Amino acid sequence: MTGAEDPPIEVAVVTGATGGMGRVIAATLAGRGMHVVTVARDPSRADELRARIALGPGSLEVIRADLATRAGVTAAAAAIAGRHEAVKILVNNAGAHYPEHRTSSDGLEMHVAVDYLAAYGLTVLLDRQLRRGRARVVNVASDTIRDTRRVKLFGAPRPATIDPADLADLTRVNAVDGFVPFEAYARAKLLTVTAGYDLARTFTAHGVTVNAVHPGIVATDIVDDLVPAAMRPISGLIRRFMLTPEQGAAAALRLAIDPALEGVTGRYYVRDIETATPSVSYDHNVQQRLRSAADRFLGIADPVDGPGSG
Repeated sequence: MTGAEDPPIEVAVVTGATGGMGRVIAATLAGRGMHVVTVARDPSRADELRARIALGPGSLEVIRADLATRAGVTAAAAAIAGRHEAVKILVNNAGAHYPEHRTSSDGLEMHVAVDYLAAYGLTVLLDRQLRRGRARVVNVASDTIRDTRRVKLFGAPRPATIDPADLADLTRVNAVDGFVPFEAYARAKLLTVTAGYDLARTFTAHGVTVNAVHPGIVATDIVDDLVPAAMRPISGLIRRFMLTPEQGAAAALRLAIDPALEGVTGRYYVRDIETATPSVSYDHNVQQRLRSAADRFLGIADPVDGPGSG
């Protein structure tokens, strides 16, 4: 007996882990012996995942919160921070597509609330835990950011856009006037990628990486919503040509655990291919205005790059 202590169990936070790709990501990380934390409005939805993880070396913790609300995001982050000193992996996988204009209880358009603010909020509110863990942050995005056309047979790509004038107040983003669901979804994903570039620079000195990935066209509930109405009668056939959740999860897991990507940060990948994003996403002024708007909305008085955030 050497008296040496066992190394601490590493913590991975995975949102959207109760089904589809997220369930595969969570189970895979738990299979590597990690303690996986997920967030769910209804913890019973994680029962299948809990049973699966119980068969292996890892463990699962489910926090009850609604990531579509500001209170839910801050409560989830507080619960994680209160129970864990360090986080090694954060996979912001939760996402949704809404076929009509809806607003959250906080007045945000729902794509902005779920597809942007939830991911950004958890990342900045878990700042200290991520730095202590020298974490990898993976934002699951969508390549709709590079082309918002639903049918891409003719014409040039139409990248998602961000109007800098809207960044004074996040409730202006994806306004009801001129609302197009597919474009609103793509814009919210672009917000995550854009803010992520600035976060990557902020975190670099602390060994934390921030990357985004389009996992491919995966057979999930979101993809079902995105199928054009004219093609829905053959949606079952279309799904046969999509990636499985396991195949989609592999792209996110690569960024989370591949040793070859140690230290790689501030990148966007389509599957495993590094890819450029719309030019507005590289605008430092837009990045900082977007982050400031989100920080104000979340009530963050001490931003990630401010004094005392280390």
